[in-house]
Amino acid sequence: MKSHIILGSIAGFLIGAGFSLSEGCSWSIAVWRACVAAWLVAMLTGWWSRIWLQSLGDAIRQRRQANANPPSKAKTPNKT
Repeated sequence: MKSHIILGSIAGFLIGAGFSLSEGCSWSIAVWRACVAAWLVAMLTGWWSRIWLQSLGDAIRQRRQANANPPSKAKTPNKT
């Protein structure tokens, strides 16, 4: 999860700096905005990564439970 947050912060910094410099802001303002963008994107990727890893763990647990308790192969009689 730390790698996701680091990757998100780098992406946020580059996006923030890119948009600020494309507006023609000075370097000091661009760096400030890039830092804020890095923090915001890092928080979002941390949140997303927790949800993703939790869902992945749930899927693995469900698969293990399904493999441990296979469905019975007995056929149910048709009631007509």
